[in-house]
Amino acid sequence: MSSFTLSLVVSPLPDGRNWKLVKPFTYHVGSKHSRFIIKVPKGFVTDFASVPQLLWFWLPYWGKYGKAAIVHDRLYHTRETSRRMADLIFYEAMQVEGTPKWKARLMYWGVRMGGYLSYKKRGVKTPLLD
Repeated sequence: MSSFTLSLVVSPLPDGRNWKLVKPFTYHVGSKHSRFIIKVPKGFVTDFASVPQLLWFWLPYWGKYGKAAIVHDRLYHTRETSRRMADLIFYEAMQVEGTPKWKARLMYWGVRMGGYLSYKKRGVKTPLLD
């Protein structure tokens, strides 16, 4: 099974919605010893899961899927993979984190249906704050 290599350390930004990574972390796609590694650098900015605020009572933007959401944000920002692959990696990473299967499926289909514009509008520039 895939794995995250380090714990997640973030700091809130003054806008009250975004967070900055204090320490980098990596995710091994497919298996613990995979050579396909997604590196999320120190300073990367995330909003975790982009769930509409109306649904936060049921599906908050932060949960067991926090690291998976950051990996997904990273892939959308850098476009290191296709959108479809980024969404599949998000689904896999949620399972690695122990997200209940029904919730992982729901979030996967949410990004499949609603992520198009977000993927298109984000450029190759990666949001980093030093």
